[in-house]
Amino acid sequence: MNGLMRVRSTCLGVAASGLLAAALLAPSAAAGPLYRYIDERGVIHFTDAPTDSRFDPINPEAEDEQRSPRAYDGVITLVARLQDVPPALVKAVIRTESNFNRLAVSPKGAQGLMQLMPATAQKLGVEDPFESFQNVEGGVRYLRRLIDRYGNWRLALAAYNAGPTAVDRYGGIPPYRETQQYVKKVLSYYARYDADFAR
Repeated sequence: MNGLMRVRSTCLGVAASGLLAAALLAPSAAAGPLYRYIDERGVIHFTDAPTDSRFDPINPEAEDEQRSPRAYDGVITLVARLQDVPPALVKAVIRTESNFNRLAVSPKGAQGLMQLMPATAQKLGVEDPFESFQNVEGGVRYLRRLIDRYGNWRLALAAYNAGPTAVDRYGGIPPYRETQQYVKKVLSYYARYDADFAR
């Protein structure tokens, strides 16, 4: 990249997300980490040569800080804004699902930061569920679909945890202790992380 790029987040549609990701993140593996910050007008600034302390890395693997609570804020911000999902909500899901461990695997086989089941990852076109951008991008697209389907976060989160079939069967949050606790936990983390992201 060798310089600064500016993108107004509100002008980017869903179709542009894959192209933007390829253009921004593919070169970073060879050229070094990519950095971003969002200014007061909502414009996302990218660079591979930061000269301003407001820039944060969006290639956490290169920074070797995978378990840091702030390590994935750049990826989260980029993907969340492209999908019109609050970044703090995405971060809360990641905290609840994997505790920021991009290599996490659940006993049921869910993988990566947002704990995508292999079949779900395949449907979403996620080729490597342990690569942070692919996992978060796929997971947020899925979360966006659930929000659109149910019209509110609580039911969307319940469906993310227990599956849409369970939510549809019970006409609301299923009477599963795990799912009920999951929804409460994510919303609690959301309140905690809301201040981490610029408006």
